[in-house]
Order: sequence, then structure tokens, then C-alpha cells
Amino acid sequence: MTHRDRSRPVLSRLAAVTAAALLAACAPAPPSTAPSTDAQEAAAAQQAQSIATFFEIFADEWMLRQPSSATGSRYFEGETQVAMDRQLTPQTAQFDEETIALARRGLAELETFDRAAMDDDERVSAELLEWLLRTRIEGDRYSDYQYPLNQFGGANVGLPNLMTVVHPVRSAQDADNYLARLRLFDERMGEATRRAGDLAAKGILPPRFILQATIAQMRQFISPEPSANPLVATFAERLDGIDDLDAAARRTLVDEATAAVADGVYSAWREAIALLESQLDGATDDAGLWRFENGAEAYAHRLRQFTSTDLSAEQIHQLGLREVARIEAEMDEILRSLGRSEGTVKARVEQLKADLAYPETDAGRAQLMADIDDMIRDAERRSDALFDIRPKTPVVARPYPEFRWASAAASYTPPPLDGSRPGVYQMPLRKDRLTRFGLRTLVYHETVPGHHFQIALSVENRDLPKFRQTRAFGGISAFSEGWALYAERLAAEEGWYEGDPEGRLGQLDAELFRARRLVVDTGLHAMRWTRQQAIDYGISPSEVERYVVMPGQATSYKVGQLEIIRLRDKARDALGERFDPREFHNRVLLTGVVPLTLLEQEVDAYIRSGG
Repeated sequence: MTHRDRSRPVLSRLAAVTAAALLAACAPAPPSTAPSTDAQEAAAAQQAQSIATFFEIFADEWMLRQPSSATGSRYFEGETQVAMDRQLTPQTAQFDEETIALARRGLAELETFDRAAMDDDERVSAELLEWLLRTRIEGDRYSDYQYPLNQFGGANVGLPNLMTVVHPVRSAQDADNYLARLRLFDERMGEATRRAGDLAAKGILPPRFILQATIAQMRQFISPEPSANPLVATFAERLDGIDDLDAAARRTLVDEATAAVADGVYSAWREAIALLESQLDGATDDAGLWRFENGAEAYAHRLRQFTSTDLSAEQIHQLGLREVARIEAEMDEILRSLGRSEGTVKARVEQLKADLAYPETDAGRAQLMADIDDMIRDAERRSDALFDIRPKTPVVARPYPEFRWASAAASYTPPPLDGSRPGVYQMPLRKDRLTRFGLRTLVYHETVPGHHFQIALSVENRDLPKFRQTRAFGGISAFSEGWALYAERLAAEEGWYEGDPEGRLGQLDAELFRARRLVVDTGLHAMRWTRQQAIDYGISPSEVERYVVMPGQATSYKVGQLEIIRLRDKARDALGERFDPREFHNRVLLTGVVPLTLLEQEVDAYIRSGG
């Protein structure tokens, strides 16, 4: 694939329809399981249009129903985007049913196109879209096993994160949109709360310890006075950057946000907390999907979704055990060279983390964030020898708001299409993360040359259909997380830790962590492990709780990394002296997010081209 700039109309003829009318329903027509005469006629007409036009029209229709996601990517322009920025994606089962109906229709329309008539880029896009839609449809039968309220990714987390990190506040219009959205919080949280109640009525409850963690996090979120809540505090801070608002106008906006939080947000959170508290007595501490009807099938689907392979739970479990043994042996050798020979690898690493800790103070946290900034800039300089195409968009590091420290993992939020926001690396500043040990590796994973290089380059790559630039239909974790873990290994292979054995241990410890994830995730969901068994195996409680509410996702990292390494070595062996790591990385990164099977096809084409 080439990487050239080209103009493309931002809105298709579908998106030119009045946005207000589309958003009033925020959904397509009622679902239909059989193609109608109209649908058949549309399919015939589809033959006359290009596959590129289909991608654009269908993705626009999809995103017009997803205002929260559209804000994150700045998917539209003008009044359409303004209308989207004033809405929040529904949290109802009906909305999900209609989404599945739309996916079925899109899949049927996609199948009317002749793949043999497509060029290589179009074929990859078509195969990717087919995989994404089919995976979404196949997973619908297990959708009840996703908890609407949870400590890691429920509405109680996603809604505040949208406002404090993603929603733009650069103009008076943005500020007004912010308030419009804030006033919808009670409705959307109410939908999620009712859905959690409906699932409980069917006997589907989160484990007791998940309920407790979620309740604790939600209580912390509403513990400050409304004026000090992150939804108001971050809004007030960002308003200071709007030059066309005077002090009085800013005060009025902050007062309105405070009232919305006090009257709507806090009451919605209290109702959700009350529901979760009422579920405690009926919950158990059984953690895995195995405890549900069709739980084994649900978990097998999640493994396929997140690894984009057909590996079974047992195969992934055994892979994890082998990788744990290999990595621990390598770590033991380095630890002994540092005079740390007593105790298990885990115990010696824990002591090293303590020895390299930052003070648990505001000053210590500020120093950690400053060090992250320095590490990003250093990684950018080191990347010159390995990457000759890199994102134009910068990446910045920010701490999470305090209410998320206990449960959040470090994360990356990509930039939007219009480049109006940088890529954002967020860091939780709880005690166990206040250490220099492993910090460089975490920075490489989330920023450079990890997620920022991989995701921001896709956003900027205008050779890709917009749905691929924005991951409109969802991501593929094995590729994204596999690349980030590959980036960690690449730094080690290229000598970035030379003279820094503690740093190298941090890289190996991060890889060991992902190997243990293979064992623990499959243990929890397929082998009836308890939460305590997972903790005893070397995974922190907050991480174990993450795997419980996101079954299978934790397996994608190591599976993806090992596959990308295999494909790189395959290309290097085939090309010999003609192999150039920069060209290989270009091929992988400019392909964009795809299943691992499609990635291998692209690497094979790269090999056939002679590099």
C-alpha cells in the first residue's frame, strides 16, 4: 500500500440528509431477518456502484447511529458533526438489536460485490468488513454476558471518559454541545441501569467482587461536591482556553454544568448504585463465563473475536504456561547478575519495584508524568532507524482523574480525523503504578513505537476507507495489542535498554505479565479458576477484575505479538539481505487494523514483491 494524501468528500449523500431527523431516532429502520423486495432491488442497484461508495455510505449510516464514537473520531464535518456532539449513543437492548439488523443488511449488501473485480486494497477492506460484521452478528447471542455497569468499561466509565478526554472544548459551540450531552447522562445511565436490572431478572449477575468494585468506584465518582466533579472541573479548566468567552460567560457555563451534575448525573449514579447494592445478596464469587448457559461457546467466540484465530482455550492456556517458563528463566539470569538471587522471580521483581518507587505524593506523581514525557521524546529519536513513516499527530501523556485510579489500566486514545486533538496516553496514578520499574516499556507500548504509531498512522492514512481509518465497526485487538507488545520486544532487540538491566527486566516483566494473562484469562473462563487463584498466579486484583468483565481480551496481546514476530522472521528469512525493517513496518502499519490471517496475506504479498 502507498501512503499518499488525496481528497475525499467527508459526507456521503446519506450524511447530507438533515442530521436532526436522523438523530431523532438514532437508529435505522426496525430489524428484518429476511431481505425484502426493496432490499433485493437495492442489491441489484448496488452492482452499479463502486465498492468504495458502498464503504462510504454504509459506514456513514453506521456512524450516524453512534454519536459518541463519531465524536471520538470527528467522523463528520459541519452541522452533522455538531448534531452528533450533542447526543450520546443509546445504552438499550433495542438499540443493540437494531445495530445487529443493520450489520446483517450490510453483510448481505457486501456479498453482492465481485471480489475478483476489486483491486488489492479494496479486497482487503471488503474482507475486513466481512470479518467485523460477521463477528458482531455471531456474538449477538452472547451479548447478555456483557455487564452494562462495571468498574472497567461500563456506562459509568465510558460516559465520563467521553466528556473529560474525548469531547472537544475549543469554542462556544463545543461548550454548548458539552452541556447538551451532560444533560443526557441521566437518560443514558438510566438505560444502562434498567438493562442491568433486566439481566439480573434473567439470572445474569456480575460476580459479587465486581459489584463491590463497581459500587466503590461509583461512590467515589459522586463523593465530591458537584462543582468539584471531574465533569465540571475539567470543563472549567478547558474553558479557559476559549478566547471568545469572557469570564462571565465561563462562569455561567460552569454553573450550568454544575447544575446538570447535581440534578441529573448524581441522581442517575445513585440509582445505579442502589440497583447494584440490591444485587449483592444474590451474587456469588464465581468469576468465569463457564457458569452461564452456553458459557463455553460464549468464551470460544470471545477468543476468536479477540485473537482472530481458532486457538482453543486449552491451546492458549498451554502457550501461556510455556511462555511464562521461558521468560522467568531469562529474568532469573538478569536478576542474579544484579545480585538479586533469593526468592521467586515474582518476589524479587516486587522488591525491585519498591526500590524504584516514586513517592506517593503529588510531587512524586508529577515527577512520574514528567519522566513519561521525557521517555516519549527519547523513543521518538530512537525510532528513526526503524521507521521512515510516522504519524504527523503528536502524542501527549495525562493522568487519569482520581476516581478511575483504582481500576483503570494505562491506555491510549487515538487522535480524530481532523487532527484537532493529539493521541492521548492516560496513566493511573495509584500506588502500585508509582514506580520507574517497567515504565519505559509501558511508554513504548502505549505511545512510540506502539499504539500511537500503529493507530495514528491508520487515522492519517487517506488511502484507507474512512471506516478503517476510524475503526468505525470496531478494532481487532490481536493486531493492535499484538503490535504494541511487538513494539516492546523490538525496543529490546534494538538495544534501547543497553546499560539498563533494570529497564530490560521491566520489558521482560511486561511480557511475562501478558504471558500470565493467557493462563489466567483461560483459567477464569474455561477452567473454573477463582479470583484468588488468579491473584496467586501473579496478577493484581484490579487486572483480574478486568479479565472477568472483558473475557478473552487479555489473550490478544501475546497471541498477536507472537504472530507479528513470526511474520517478520518469515519475511526476513525469505528476503535475506533485501529485508529492511522499515519497509516491513511500513507494510504492517499502512495495512491498518486487520485480522491476523489478513495480515499474513499482506506480508506474503510483500515477500512476493521482493521487499
